[in-house]
Amino acid sequence: MSHSAVEHSDHHGHKQGFVERWFFSTNHKDIGTMYLWFSFAMFLLGGSMAMVIRAELFQPGLQIVQPEFFNQMTTMHGLIMVFGAVMPAFVGLANWMIPLMIGAPDMALPRMNNFSFWLLPAAFGLLVSTLFMEGGGPNFGWTFYAPLSTTYAPESVTFFIFAIHLMGISSIMGAINVVATILNLRAPGMTLMKMPLFVWTWLITAFLLIAVMPVLAGVVTMMLMDIHFGTSFFSAAGGGDPVLFQHVFWFFGHPEVYIIALPFFGVVSEIIPVFSRKPIFGYKSIVFATTAIAALSVTVWAHHMYVTGSVLLPFFSVMTMLIAVPTGVKFVNWIGTMWRGSITFETPMLWTLGFMVTFLFGGLTGVILASPPLDFQVSDTYFVVAHFHYVIFGTVVFAMFAGFFFWWPKFTGKMLNERLGKIQFWMLFVGFHGTFLIQHWLGVIGMPRRYADYMIEDGFTAMNAFSTVFSFILGASMIPFFWNVYITSRYGKKVTVDDPWGFGASLEWTTSCPPPRHNFHSLPRIRSERPALDLHHPELFPHSPQNTSEAFGEKVAQ
Repeated sequence: MSHSAVEHSDHHGHKQGFVERWFFSTNHKDIGTMYLWFSFAMFLLGGSMAMVIRAELFQPGLQIVQPEFFNQMTTMHGLIMVFGAVMPAFVGLANWMIPLMIGAPDMALPRMNNFSFWLLPAAFGLLVSTLFMEGGGPNFGWTFYAPLSTTYAPESVTFFIFAIHLMGISSIMGAINVVATILNLRAPGMTLMKMPLFVWTWLITAFLLIAVMPVLAGVVTMMLMDIHFGTSFFSAAGGGDPVLFQHVFWFFGHPEVYIIALPFFGVVSEIIPVFSRKPIFGYKSIVFATTAIAALSVTVWAHHMYVTGSVLLPFFSVMTMLIAVPTGVKFVNWIGTMWRGSITFETPMLWTLGFMVTFLFGGLTGVILASPPLDFQVSDTYFVVAHFHYVIFGTVVFAMFAGFFFWWPKFTGKMLNERLGKIQFWMLFVGFHGTFLIQHWLGVIGMPRRYADYMIEDGFTAMNAFSTVFSFILGASMIPFFWNVYITSRYGKKVTVDDPWGFGASLEWTTSCPPPRHNFHSLPRIRSERPALDLHHPELFPHSPQNTSEAFGEKVAQ
């Protein structure tokens, strides 16, 4: 069916207005798009705050902002990036891709889907507005440790707590929707073990979200009670325990890291087979490894608390090192997929390899921090900042751009410019590693995090200056991306095939680019976890995996 026919059948007899389409939308693709744009706006806002932080630390002395505002910036940067940029990014991808990947016409709960999105602008409007209130915004770091956040915080902390509640409600509703969709709306023949890996990672993430988000809601409610109702959950003077806050917070906080990471592992697991020209290596082991990561993630929270002295060090050290095993299994699967494949280095694959390098570094420094003697030395220094950014930025940003470039033709019907994509990648890759690699050494020589200033005698100046220069290269990498999106939308050539990459495995590559309103006019028979590959390249099966790349190479040559 032609694109014009598709478009006609989509909107037969009814033209949606702007308000109806975007404000009251129940279409998963429109809601996914809104999530992604919101995420990107927050990414730019949080990134500009990071620029302020880095500019202030360029050299000793106070250059740009006062320490009070610096503390507000570090707090806001963390909260906006984690809750405003990262989580909406993967929910946006879930909204867009999960129905397409499982052969569903839409999400299971479309009105709740709309509501869960519109809670986010309200929450972040409330959060950012605290910067303009008397006493300023939250200034206690994104982990908001009590009693700093309950006893010594500005009055705006109450609005911050309500904003966190709204974000939590949005996340839980989004997760329930994902679970309902995956368990109820799969196409005929798609058993759980034939689902795409992105869908699998999201299903496990959704259960993890439903499990730990109420814990965050609980801890901020206890904060509210301590501030306004005279309770003493976290006040030692009233018989409470400040360390209790850390336990409850990190019981949410460490699984949150994997909530962020797992969907992007799924993105990578979808991309590598396409550009290696062969099916994924060890499909089942990736599913089991993902499940193991989620299960182990709730047993390691206290490795953030070694220096408190109230933690069973051997247990948490062993469990933290153990979680590296299923993560290592995933790396074996990814490398095994690439092994003897016909690899091509289009932009999505480039971003994926950038993710693998960066995340591996972050994982290795995580094993260092899991060891108590080493952790005691570098706790609360820039070593931790560097590790955290390698894990989160390495996962999220690299895999997010890999996903954008990979699915952009499916989203828009146009291909992003390869040359600009590669320029952006190298600017971001060099800028990121230049910014954060050196911060490991800054931490080792003793620079504490969240300090607005340092003395010239400390010997931190050269490394900080180096880090700041590269952070601006990192920030500038967004310019080619904006330009790419602009010229593609104006002048990009329309994609006329279902699968522009030529080797897509999952179901979304069997429908047009962009898909019709209800996604599919007909579904192919689902015999494996790679229905699109089975449909487009029947000559590869039942060939053995070793012959896959050669057979495909012959087809391309013809």
